[in-house]
Amino acid sequence: MSTDFGKVAVLFGGSSAEREVSLMSGAAVLSALQRAGVDAHAFDPAERDLHALKDEGYARAFIALHGRGGEDGTVQGALELMGIPYTGSGVMASALSMDKWRTKMVWLAAGLPTPRYAILDEHSDWDAVAADLGLPIFVKPVHEGSSMGATKVTDAGQLKAAWELAARFDDLVIAEEFVTGAELTAPFLGERVLPLVRIVAPEGNYDYQHKYFTDDTRYDCPSGLPAEQERELQALVMKSAKVLGCRGWGRADLILTDDGRPYLLEMNTAPGMTGHSLVPMSARVAGLSFEELCLAILAEARLG
Repeated sequence: MSTDFGKVAVLFGGSSAEREVSLMSGAAVLSALQRAGVDAHAFDPAERDLHALKDEGYARAFIALHGRGGEDGTVQGALELMGIPYTGSGVMASALSMDKWRTKMVWLAAGLPTPRYAILDEHSDWDAVAADLGLPIFVKPVHEGSSMGATKVTDAGQLKAAWELAARFDDLVIAEEFVTGAELTAPFLGERVLPLVRIVAPEGNYDYQHKYFTDDTRYDCPSGLPAEQERELQALVMKSAKVLGCRGWGRADLILTDDGRPYLLEMNTAPGMTGHSLVPMSARVAGLSFEELCLAILAEARLG
């Protein structure tokens, strides 16, 4: 693959709650691109004005920002105005995918399966929510990733405290029916869905700590699913990305129940690229080294 991409900015760090993870992702991407011969440079929007990208002649941007300000359409809009092609989804799809509530509404409108939910606020009837969704329930901020502010609630009496925690991260809080089954994630690269990864976390608790900083979560890739079932899930993931308008690369999370029913959980338009990250793991099984993966993502960079 050609590495003649011009001067490339790797955007990482930022000011979201996921800054720490973004710094790790961006450092890994920057190192890989430089090893591959790309004229790549670090750029932290929390420390420098984005307009410097235009002034300093950057030809394209690799977005390794996570969370708000990097994954929600904001930086994508700025790059559009500056005419600098960037990796991943555009403004609308990034904003939509960052919003777990509106993502679910689009998926439901398209007939795609996703767990039932309720939006919570200080006036919510906690007992009614528990009765409607059943227990346990997942409570999480609508606009955060990496399980920030998320709680698994096993008793209706815990719902108010779970809402209060999530509300520290976001004005919008969602309660979601807890669907049990195999936890899976499926990255896509261009028009291709990569091999599924099965996640087996301690006590089923795949939280921020287990995602990034411990080694006691098990990842199975290949997933161990029958080939035909894996193809069906990959087709579902591609459709889930298309209806949101996603492009370039991303990763959908889903649950597969014991009786074989899939439920889409959320879409990540700028997934992690750390040593614990799932996209590089899946890409390796598909025959792509980390450097090749980074180059392939960069090659998809565009405007519009």
